[in-house]
Amino acid sequence: MRFQTKSVHTGVHKDQQYNSVITPIYPSSTFYWDDLEKTSGYDYTRSGNPTRDALQENLAALEGGVGCVATSTGMAAVHCAMSLFGPDDHLVVPADVYGGTFRLISRFLVEKGMTFTFVDMTDLDSVRSAVNSKTRGIWIETPSNPMMKVIDLAAVAQIGEQSGLLTLCDNTFLSPYLQRPFEFGIDVVVHSTTKYINGHSDVVGGAVIAKDEELAERIGWICNAAGMACSPFDAWLVLRGVKTLGCRMEAQERSAHRLAEWLETHPAVERVYYPGLESHPQHALARQQQDGFGAMLSFDVREGRPVAERVCMKTKLFDVGVSLGGIESLISFPVTMSHASMSEEGRAAAGITDRTVRVSVGLEHPDDLIADLQQAFEGS
Repeated sequence: MRFQTKSVHTGVHKDQQYNSVITPIYPSSTFYWDDLEKTSGYDYTRSGNPTRDALQENLAALEGGVGCVATSTGMAAVHCAMSLFGPDDHLVVPADVYGGTFRLISRFLVEKGMTFTFVDMTDLDSVRSAVNSKTRGIWIETPSNPMMKVIDLAAVAQIGEQSGLLTLCDNTFLSPYLQRPFEFGIDVVVHSTTKYINGHSDVVGGAVIAKDEELAERIGWICNAAGMACSPFDAWLVLRGVKTLGCRMEAQERSAHRLAEWLETHPAVERVYYPGLESHPQHALARQQQDGFGAMLSFDVREGRPVAERVCMKTKLFDVGVSLGGIESLISFPVTMSHASMSEEGRAAAGITDRTVRVSVGLEHPDDLIADLQQAFEGS
């Protein structure tokens, strides 16, 4: 089946009694046993739930993995994946990693004995140089948040394989519709399902997907033991949202491309970060490993924070918010929002400044979005 068909039909026909065409919600916390040795396959919702299993089946199929856990938040998914490692383990991480992931690393995992090296992962020599005798994994975000750097998945996966490392990729920005890291040799894929997979800004959730059975079993054990699983209702919402993932991504990408091209010509804009532009340094790589360029973009204004703040606050169609991937357009200021938890030194290393504005393009008409940004630049 093609992607759109799988997204609609996988994990659906679970109701054998009434033949519902929509997966039912099973809100029960507890399932009774047939006898002291036998269950229906479920006993307690933290450990397993039919609605959540349906979502996990769907997401594993869309990414091309063999197993999936659906978590309560995107950061729970990141934590679950990071829990594959232990004290004294070292990981290589992008310098412009998502602020929430940076906070988990710098304020929690380091205290547990793990170590990390932050590198510009577009420089493969820097990745190789960062690997040492204690390195156990490489964490990847591509495109990165918010600088939209594109990392060569096949090349990093090869570095990992040569050194016996796990490679893990946060695929939130593109979703499996536009990028499937397993096809390039990555071992684990992570999502904030809050974003494009759900797509309606009405639930928070995450997913960790494994490429082989051994990894899937380990991840499933971690999720259950640590109580990271999402609720049945949240799973149902995400399963509902994923059915329209393909058509949403296509429409949002078209609009994002229009906005990026327009911003690139605007006199108040110094630089636009969008892999779909030929001016993007990894444009050719993005064309090679992605099925599209996504609906996220960032730009630097020429005159610093006053203009960046005016653009954010004067828009009428863009809500000022920290999330992304919904049907509504959002605009944000990473320094005080998505990357506020990153140290000033970390932001400087990542290239995030007080001139940087991030945009998540929704389903509004692109002409209306462009007109709205224009009036915001003018300060009218």
